[in-house]
Amino acid sequence: MQLFNTLTRKKEPLRTERPDRVTLYVCGPTVYNFAHIGNARPAVVFDVLARLLRQRYSEVVYARNFTDVDDKINAAAAAAGVPIGTITERYIAAYHEDMQALGVSTPDLEPRVTDHIPAIIELIETLMARGHAYEAEGHVLFHVASYPDYGKLSRRRPEDMLAGARVEVAPYKRDPLDFVLWKPSSEDQPGWDSPWGRGRPGWHVECSAMIGRHLGHTIDIHGGGQDLIFPHHENEIAQGTCAHGVRYCNTWVHNSFVTVEGQKMSKSLGNVLLVRDLLEQAPGEAVRLTLLSTHYRRPLDWNAERLDSARRILRRAYAALAKVGALEAASVGPDAVVLEALENDLNVSAALTRLQQLIAELERAECGDELTELKGRLLASAELLGLLQQPPSQALQALGDNVRCKALPVARIEALIAERNRARDRRDFARADALRGELEALGVTLRDTPKGTDWQLTAAARATSCSKPSEPELPPSHSTCSRSW
Repeated sequence: MQLFNTLTRKKEPLRTERPDRVTLYVCGPTVYNFAHIGNARPAVVFDVLARLLRQRYSEVVYARNFTDVDDKINAAAAAAGVPIGTITERYIAAYHEDMQALGVSTPDLEPRVTDHIPAIIELIETLMARGHAYEAEGHVLFHVASYPDYGKLSRRRPEDMLAGARVEVAPYKRDPLDFVLWKPSSEDQPGWDSPWGRGRPGWHVECSAMIGRHLGHTIDIHGGGQDLIFPHHENEIAQGTCAHGVRYCNTWVHNSFVTVEGQKMSKSLGNVLLVRDLLEQAPGEAVRLTLLSTHYRRPLDWNAERLDSARRILRRAYAALAKVGALEAASVGPDAVVLEALENDLNVSAALTRLQQLIAELERAECGDELTELKGRLLASAELLGLLQQPPSQALQALGDNVRCKALPVARIEALIAERNRARDRRDFARADALRGELEALGVTLRDTPKGTDWQLTAAARATSCSKPSEPELPPSHSTCSRSW
């Protein structure tokens, strides 16, 4: 298995501290509001990774934390006039509900910050004893200059960060880059007794303490969103390495951002998409597939067309499974091509392309033995992605018939083919294959020629096509996207 390591900026074979065991820690949500699709993407991505790891390792320990003490939580609790626990319990329950709807399996461990205050204090004391932290005016701060490798994960040099950097400059800091490990709490703020007075932990130290308590001083994989690389994960490395004198993490894996219709999600634009709102538009499995439709290291632009495409793909798959519902699936493992794709830095696009090929094979198969084997292989392969595990009749009912047209208008077909050709030009063959699979799911057959790409609709697609009155009827075949090779 190979994963792209953010620390080294290259794909590397997965390195584990023990050959039969892998540890995975992912930064979870700060629970003061409902989860949006930006929160859901890492949950789904690392759920796929955990499923894949369980195929290869006899023991997988997957931890995803809850940050349940934070200034935003404090503000929400104060505004509602309730303890912070009332806010956090409400949104932890909501998060569990939303992730369950997306088919995200519960991790082995879900540590909460407020349950680990003694471990946090112990870690801070260790850093102070080793000369990496100091107390000042009721605060305890990590002294960045004491760790020469600071900035390697984010490729930032301390001297560059200081030149106009947006860092908190406080009179009690020895250095502007020093960050807070412990801070004092006022009477109206949550706080715990400590050697430095009543206070609460800084954000970064929390994950390091929870990792040390549950997974050990060196973990195999640390995951999270790209926005956490700096300062959060950079600071985690500094704390963990300086406290214990060993490598903090072998492989760092980060998923990219989610945009909406080409724009960054923000409250000011009013385009923050909550998971629970999307679940009113489509089943969780369709939302999950949409979140997996772009490689995890690339930005995902959320739009209605992606969601509709996911719904169509799932309808086709479940329709094929419904036809063999009376047959018991053979007890077989995942398809080798699917495994190979996922073990290549979670190449979900290639895996989905192979799944659609398996669906097509299942649709064409006639022999009983072939049908049971294909059904078993399709289900085992899809399970790695958290897909196609529902009873077909139930899934088809949930997916509904909102997308009545299995074929798209000519303009949309040509746009998808043009996008596929652009992907081939830049040698992004996984994306090109995924687009071909999407077109085939719509009943569009492609044929690449020296003059360009010809396409035609299957008879079934022509029978169910629904061009708008203002658009020309879809012909049985068409030639488009001509180009030089």
